[in-house]
Amino acid sequence: YYMQSDAHVTYANNWDVDIISQQEATKNEMAVLSTYLSNVEGALDEKGDSIKKGRPIMCDTGFEEGQHNKHLRHGTQPESAPSITGMPQLHPFWSAGFSFSRGHFVVNVPYDFYQPLIFQGEEISIAVRGFSIGYDFYAPEKSVCFHHYAEGKNSENVAKREKVPKFYDHNRVYAGAGIRSMSRMLAIIHMSPAMDPSKWDHTDEEKYGIGNVEFRSPEHFYEVFGIDVKKKSNEGHLCDFVDTGDMHKLFTQYLRADGMGLDYSKIVYKFTDPRPGETDDDETDDTEE
Repeated sequence: YYMQSDAHVTYANNWDVDIISQQEATKNEMAVLSTYLSNVEGALDEKGDSIKKGRPIMCDTGFEEGQHNKHLRHGTQPESAPSITGMPQLHPFWSAGFSFSRGHFVVNVPYDFYQPLIFQGEEISIAVRGFSIGYDFYAPEKSVCFHHYAEGKNSENVAKREKVPKFYDHNRVYAGAGIRSMSRMLAIIHMSPAMDPSKWDHTDEEKYGIGNVEFRSPEHFYEVFGIDVKKKSNEGHLCDFVDTGDMHKLFTQYLRADGMGLDYSKIVYKFTDPRPGETDDDETDDTEE
């Protein structure tokens, strides 16, 4: 298996047995359990066991300006009791804050060594590349670790973290590197279709690029989840489809017989905003990256 998580995280007792059993419950060799993390406050009892009933699910995203271009950035995610029980729940996106999968995921979808000074945008890059290779993303049914956010009882961490060196401290030293990295990232995942191929670095594109699984192109991903990369806009209220469990119920019936991912040749779906013109609801607890 392969796992990554944020720093300053506390794990619940027996987290390893728990998350492995959740991954196996998908019966999907290509399952990646990934989501933003809940706040540690009130999540664990005095023995270190999890008492948290809800968990975040990845479904809220939008285009953001950065590094002279626009990319998808995931915002505050809904956190509530799972709509699907007995196994993790399917959702479209990947989070760097927590990811658990079979070990071949990080081999097949490695971090791109030619994208220095990239932070925002990395998550959609991994998601689209992973999708194109055959991976499916799920929110864990139960959280196995919790984040020490710099708020509430942990508000004193704000001042401490301000003193920690950050990668963007070197922006001036490596002027222009972030812009070049963003161009490469967006071009590889076909999020900037009008970009001149001569304007970005193609080094090791095959290694850090997209896969060739049928019906899993970046364009198909964008179509299914209502993302317009030309207009740099996306359909609203995707959580109505994802958080409710509707996506899970509709898509998981097409898990391949050999357990090697969902068969998107059988998934004929194009998400459209079910409540155009309405603002997002704020009826549940939310978790942000």
